[in-house]
Amino acid sequence: MQTRNIKKEMVYKIRIILDAKDDVFRDIEIEDNNTLEDFHNTITQAFGFLGSEMASFYTCDEDWNQDQEIALFDMSEDGSDVKLMNEVFLENILTEKNPKLIYVYDFLNMWTFFVELADIVDKEDGYSYPNVLFSYGELPESPPDKNFEAGDTSMDLNDSLDSYDDLDFDENWN
Repeated sequence: MQTRNIKKEMVYKIRIILDAKDDVFRDIEIEDNNTLEDFHNTITQAFGFLGSEMASFYTCDEDWNQDQEIALFDMSEDGSDVKLMNEVFLENILTEKNPKLIYVYDFLNMWTFFVELADIVDKEDGYSYPNVLFSYGELPESPPDKNFEAGDTSMDLNDSLDSYDDLDFDENWN
């Protein structure tokens, strides 16, 4: 008799923090087999965006230095090698070893968010996902100002996340 490996369904608990002076964040739970496009839609709804603007996720290191782009659409004329959100699954990009992403919504206004995996738990029967677990702070009417310097390809988050250590994941999870 053959036995099949049945993958256990898992749920990611993720905090999405607006890069702003005031604390604005959402704690979301979403199934690990969702695409980044599904996650993008969840984020836009959680923060009250229409979802009609371009957006990208960026892989990053533990210090939030931006790396590879994963775009909503391939806008290049030559069919580049850009990864697309609808082809990348959360479980393949957001892991315990690489728990951080940067998310940028609306390239005209540059709403920038820090995405961090807080926990991976078993999926519970009877619950629908994705789910906003906790919402803190109101989105400002306009995006926070960014101070980019010419030639700077990494994001310096030291100033913007001074109070990040005070945001204890366990304290706010339901």
